[in-house]
Amino acid sequence: MHFKSLSDLHRCNNYPEPEHPLLTLFTCNPLRSVTSYEVTTDFYIIALKKLSSGEIRYGKTRYDHQSGSMYFLKPQQVIHMKDISLEGKGFEIWFHEDYLSGHPLHMEIKKYSYFNYELNEALHISPKEQKIIWDLYEKIAIEYHNNQDEFSRDIILGHIESILKYSLRFYKRQFINRFMLSGTTVTKFNKALANYFEQGLLQKKGLPTAAMFADELHLSPRYLSDLLKQETGKTAMDLIQNFLVTEAKNLLNQGDLTINEIANLLGYENPPYFSRLFKKETGISPSLFRGQHLN
Repeated sequence: MHFKSLSDLHRCNNYPEPEHPLLTLFTCNPLRSVTSYEVTTDFYIIALKKLSSGEIRYGKTRYDHQSGSMYFLKPQQVIHMKDISLEGKGFEIWFHEDYLSGHPLHMEIKKYSYFNYELNEALHISPKEQKIIWDLYEKIAIEYHNNQDEFSRDIILGHIESILKYSLRFYKRQFINRFMLSGTTVTKFNKALANYFEQGLLQKKGLPTAAMFADELHLSPRYLSDLLKQETGKTAMDLIQNFLVTEAKNLLNQGDLTINEIANLLGYENPPYFSRLFKKETGISPSLFRGQHLN
């Protein structure tokens, strides 16, 4: 099932017509259960829910049943729901990309990387944090249900942007808590990267990507990169490049291989690109680096 319009969504759920063609709100009723369906939409979705039973799945993973979890979906993402029952109240905000047209959030929303996370990377918020989010939702609901005028969209989008900003702050807190509980992600990432090199996979599979290691660490690529950024100030690709430059320095110092051979050994099919990257990271070319070492 695919929802191209909010009217279709409302009809499917036996709700009255939406008050705006590009924006709708749902306060979720814990007494109402959902049997099973799979759906895609043309809408962004922000939701706060707690499941008492059942399963929600998007991406590759299932929603874990923790108190006060938020999740964020982007258009065209497949959502599967099965035998859902809720514990306590929740909400959903659906809005089309066109609702953002002409507003700064149209571009800004792309920087909120959690729209690209997997479902098991949902945001788990404390009761105090839930109150902040609920207060913003209720302000949106007042505007939505109160004879919308020329000011309504800007006010509503301002509150939605506040939800997104608070969620970013809460995710930062979740990253720190994860670090305290499970150790550094960067240690696991560097170990996976070293294994990739030692097993000769650079020659077999080429340059590694964040997605390769994210899959090995059971994270989405964007969540992995954001975790690493929080821990080290560098993205996954930054760390991959740093690792390869360190290996390149070691091979250059040994003096046995040409620069082209080193580039190929490290997975770079284009030696000039490798030389540019090396100079960008070190400030000097590979040949000059080797010459300084030999001297």
